[in-house]
Amino acid sequence: MTISGIRTESHTEGAHRPGRWLALSVLVLAVLLVAVDATVLGLATPFLSEDLKPTGSQLLWIGDVYSFVIAGLLVSMGSLGDRIGRKKLLLIGATAFGALSVLNAYASSPEMMIVARALLGVAGATLMPSTLALIRNLFHDPRERSLAIGIWGAMASAGAAVGPVVGGFLLEHFWWGSVFLINLPVMAVLVLVGIKLIPESKNPNHGPWDLPSVALSLVGVIGVVYAVKELASHGLSLDAGMAALLGVAALTWFVRRQLTLPAPLLDMRLFRHRGFSGAVLADLLTILGLSGLVFFLSQFFQLVQGRQPLEAGLAELPAAIGAVTAGLVAGVVARRFSVRSVVAGGLAAVGLSLAVLTTLDQHTGYALLGASLLVVGVGAGFAFTVTADVILSSVPKEQAGSASAVSETAYELGAALGIAVLGSIVTGVYRGFATPAGVPSDVASAAHESLGGAVEAAGGLDPQAATALVASAQEAFVDGLRIAAGVGAAVLLATAVAAWFLLRGQKLEK
Repeated sequence: MTISGIRTESHTEGAHRPGRWLALSVLVLAVLLVAVDATVLGLATPFLSEDLKPTGSQLLWIGDVYSFVIAGLLVSMGSLGDRIGRKKLLLIGATAFGALSVLNAYASSPEMMIVARALLGVAGATLMPSTLALIRNLFHDPRERSLAIGIWGAMASAGAAVGPVVGGFLLEHFWWGSVFLINLPVMAVLVLVGIKLIPESKNPNHGPWDLPSVALSLVGVIGVVYAVKELASHGLSLDAGMAALLGVAALTWFVRRQLTLPAPLLDMRLFRHRGFSGAVLADLLTILGLSGLVFFLSQFFQLVQGRQPLEAGLAELPAAIGAVTAGLVAGVVARRFSVRSVVAGGLAAVGLSLAVLTTLDQHTGYALLGASLLVVGVGAGFAFTVTADVILSSVPKEQAGSASAVSETAYELGAALGIAVLGSIVTGVYRGFATPAGVPSDVASAAHESLGGAVEAAGGLDPQAATALVASAQEAFVDGLRIAAGVGAAVLLATAVAAWFLLRGQKLEK
């Protein structure tokens, strides 16, 4: 049978697969789960800081260790799903994710919180590649698949909206740990309904799961990300240099090993496809430019502009609304115009919006902030949906797990690097603020760790000194935020130019 014949048969099979849209509705619950977890942490950070009293460095680790571990394990978990079954891996991961959410909720120290977030990352690494790979196998019709991916992306954005709003409500009525417990009912529905509705799929020609490759990918990714984080925070140091060397060596060994294995953990030949490589690079750099800024935006709304948690969550809603809307129509728009114009145009819009945020100050009105967030959401919704479609349609469905894992690795690696680099810029600028006269040294030391620490430390001072300390800390925090926005804008605009050339001639299947 010809290649075109195979595609026709798959098209027919996918178009008539019963229950595929119900199965999709369960799959996107997993996406919602991970997106909610990622967004509520930023909102809960001021409360978590007050309770656990982490140092500035520990606070960054709490924020990014989840993404570090996910980035290091996604390729391995995508490959594992191809081998043991994507449905099985998804259900196991969802159960573990729910259980570990309880551990996060009841963490009693910064160290315990970091460990709990790392373990949650292990569970999270099983969810994302499984959902995209199952979509690739559920929907063989290209237009249906584009819509399904759009819904998948829209739910991730909806999670980004639901997380802060629900989290804000919980934070106003309960303790910060409650924001993690909202994962439990979602997990329960996913597991109970998914058992019946989601069809199993795996690669029929898989080989053994290569454990040395798993270790190399984990050590390589974490080593490189840790080195970037240390360089951004403290400049050149022996620790950063050793971590960088270890990470690069492990990743080099990983790539060489994949090229010699008969059944590699990751088929490196996927990267020969220019559209695949361009889409992956665009995802990585886009998230890098966005994530560090988003991580600190909730703190800006609460600790600088004085909004309550629920109000802060609602203030971030325009980004999610824009992303949901754009994600649902992205496939149609990309077929009407072109892949590269939609992706590059979306990224340029995000970059310009971040550039607008370089004018931010403590008293910036919400009209400007809300409009910028809306444009960020629309641009990101177009770009991420189309790049996900390009990545999935570039490979045979048997390799959907590996391709999805590469896509998600780029996303999570970008998030980890973004928080490490842009977050370290914000923290570095913040720590340099001048302590007002009359503030005791121990209070000043606590205030320089984080903005949340400054607000808490000021509570023990007389009103005049407290006001001066908080005002100085807020000004330094906003200065750092402006610089981070400028760096993010530069990264996004450069990525838009790169996408224009790398995605030249790329088309979505009709």
